[in-house]
Amino acid sequence: MEFPGEAADARDASTSPGSPRGTQDQQDDTPRAGRRAPRATPHGGTDGSPGNPTPLTVVAGALADAFLTAEHWGPDDLTAAGWAVVGVERAYVGLAVAAALQAYPRPPVDAPRQLAAVLAAAPRLAELHRARQAERPVRIIARRATAVRARPETASRLLVDTLPELARELDLTVGRLLWLADTRAWNRRPGPSSPLHHHRHEWIRRPGRTPRLLEKPMDMLRRTQRTILDELLTSLPVHDAAHGFVGGRSVVSGAAVHTGQQVVVTADLTSFFASVTAPTVYGVFRSAGFAEPLAHVLTGVCTHRVPVHVLSAMPDGGSPEERQVLRGMLRAAHLPQGAPTSPALANTALRHLDARLAGWAASVGAGYTRYADDLTFSGDDRLAARPDAFLRGVDRIVTEQGLRLNPSKTRVRRRGSRQSVTGVVVNDRTAPGRREVDRLHAILHNAAEHGPASQNRAGHPDFRAHLLGRIGWVEQVHPGRARRLRAEFARITW
Repeated sequence: MEFPGEAADARDASTSPGSPRGTQDQQDDTPRAGRRAPRATPHGGTDGSPGNPTPLTVVAGALADAFLTAEHWGPDDLTAAGWAVVGVERAYVGLAVAAALQAYPRPPVDAPRQLAAVLAAAPRLAELHRARQAERPVRIIARRATAVRARPETASRLLVDTLPELARELDLTVGRLLWLADTRAWNRRPGPSSPLHHHRHEWIRRPGRTPRLLEKPMDMLRRTQRTILDELLTSLPVHDAAHGFVGGRSVVSGAAVHTGQQVVVTADLTSFFASVTAPTVYGVFRSAGFAEPLAHVLTGVCTHRVPVHVLSAMPDGGSPEERQVLRGMLRAAHLPQGAPTSPALANTALRHLDARLAGWAASVGAGYTRYADDLTFSGDDRLAARPDAFLRGVDRIVTEQGLRLNPSKTRVRRRGSRQSVTGVVVNDRTAPGRREVDRLHAILHNAAEHGPASQNRAGHPDFRAHLLGRIGWVEQVHPGRARRLRAEFARITW
């Protein structure tokens, strides 16, 4: 029985311990013939059948690895590297070399799997492989591989070549990093008491609507995600329309774009973070310059598959169809709502959506901004004349990008009504809603007169911090009104 790449006379060579390498019975070929790449010899059963042919995906992977070891990215060097893997298969290797050079002007040192997929999908190579399977299948006689390297696309200390280097930069061992990444979802199956889980889960009931799930990373994972955010994600580019979770931008900067317009149109994305899937996040890290293996690990660290026991405990709310869709999204790897990396990754992942929606708005002279899942458009008479047709275009673009609009939250506010964007009134200038400010002023006054406990009807564990947060929100939009609110707050006895 012969083996892949076995020379025709290999079985005749001496196997005696007293016959060292280089003796006469191992030198039947001339030195020149010995330097030539061997021709792959198919092997099969004793009945002369070709045996199990090697799948094209396997051969393509071996050729991709070999091509990346070539000294120069050119026909001659790639051909020599291919012959070293499958033998002197001139037509076969020639088609693979042509496909590689056509797809990549430079060697994809960061993407061997992508190169292998390109070779396996080449029509002429696939046709030749099928034709050769029956009688003379192609065999792999050697495997050659080189180190996968990152592309210097981003100035970050995390942009390294190997997994040990990445683990070191994240202050982890390789084992702990792979445990946190959990790319095979091993930690999804154990019950609620298992120490393998990396997230705490909390369902938020919403009357008449599907519940919301908070996925809060535990200490080690949160610390690792915070490092990824600070050292990498904050430096990645986002679209100018994104105003949420972006340095130097806020709800006020986003709302200011829409002041003094004839019409303001707002829409909302359904299940915002859960809609951003692992393949999309993987694409963000690949675009940042990470090689395929490290992008795969980082995607695992920043995404989450909700365990079975958490999905089973989903509280009531929403239609059966909406609940089924939500379960499906949470079951797959997605951005968890509660992770520090999720907002920045979502902003970067949605750059294409933002660009398309900005272009669609510009076609009617309108402006566009996005704050997390809140989409806002505003414009003059052209937008005001046909807002329904404009929204149908928005829905089409959002659907094509793999997301969904929440129809119950779509609003069209014309000039004569109260126009608000993410809680900021924009009719003439940015201002906090008068009703909200008056309600907060009343709470502060009553807390000063009757004690803060009498006004904490929602049972906030830190009511003082809650009130300061609401005052700070008003201060972003209207500092003058905030000063009066702070004066009332100072009268409260804690």
